[in-house]
Amino acid sequence: MTNFSRAEVAAMVDHTLLKPEATADDVAAVAREAEELGAYSICVSPNMLPVETSVKVATVCGFPSGKHTSTVKAAEAAESVERGADEVDMVIDVGAAKMGDFEAVKLDIRTVRDAIPNAVLKVIIESAALTDDEIRGVCEAAVDAGADFVKTSTGFHPSGGASAHAVRLMRECVGPNLGVKASGGIRDAAAAREMIEAGASRLGLSGTRAVLDGLEGGSGDASAASAEGAAGY
Repeated sequence: MTNFSRAEVAAMVDHTLLKPEATADDVAAVAREAEELGAYSICVSPNMLPVETSVKVATVCGFPSGKHTSTVKAAEAAESVERGADEVDMVIDVGAAKMGDFEAVKLDIRTVRDAIPNAVLKVIIESAALTDDEIRGVCEAAVDAGADFVKTSTGFHPSGGASAHAVRLMRECVGPNLGVKASGGIRDAAAAREMIEAGASRLGLSGTRAVLDGLEGGSGDASAASAEGAAGY
């Protein structure tokens, strides 16, 4: 197994707070922690923007169901960028993917892409709810629509979160030029390593400190991370 340093992994992390009960004080605390830990970004709900922080700011759109019209997703994404988001993680219509309507998936992504041409766009596919063929179809749609990343999960779907198998398949589909973000249920250092080795270039974590502590044999453990990441990531 490859050894990844604490700093290397931290620089791949979107330190995430998407719980519905999150307050402005909670978001400020997450931003401070992300800065302390050396995370790449924070990921927060759109109505929490703007956030004053020295790290990148990501948000979500069409979250968590993806059952919003494309125009609503595009408007939400555009407003978020106007309010300071550097990156937007959009949820596809998983039902369209289950029907094999990948043209609809591509149009959905393209509509958001066109609304935020200068921001990073990540496409949440809910990989645990899809077959391998459906994952391939969605990834191809994301590539064709001009996305920057494909992402495994919202962390809220009952089918589950990230798996190494899905990350590996997504990486094979998008090649080296798109990012792959693993999120959902990554609660310890071993899981983080597994996702990176499978091809993830970004990690969505809520229990970031515990994961990073585990990389160096620190005090963080899976139970602590699980408590922090019980909702969302």
